[in-house]
Amino acid sequence: MGEKTVRGIRGAIKAQGNTAEDICRATAELLKAIVEVNEIRTEDIASIFFTTTPDLNADFPATAARELGWNLVPLLCAREIDVPGSMPKLIRVLMHVNTTKTQDQIKHQYLGEAAVLRPDLAGK
Repeated sequence: MGEKTVRGIRGAIKAQGNTAEDICRATAELLKAIVEVNEIRTEDIASIFFTTTPDLNADFPATAARELGWNLVPLLCAREIDVPGSMPKLIRVLMHVNTTKTQDQIKHQYLGEAAVLRPDLAGK
């Protein structure tokens, strides 16, 4: 097995609405997809940075990670830049993981309607 290094994994998903339930449901779906396709163990997650569009403020996306039991993972939430015409109700994630995978082996996850944001990565 190769030596581990820190890699970033990106992803995005659109929440159905601005409720705590919608935000947590979408975030959990995204986090589970990233972990599954990249074969990540929770203890290998160095940190996670979340952003939401300004129309999502009913809860922190980090709440979903805590509900998954990721209580020791450092989490941070922030507001996405409000670019005119950008996709609404969007949750983005940047997960830093310790892994032996190379950058080209990382599988970023752009789920549902968010796939149009990075079509080059969504089908990977």
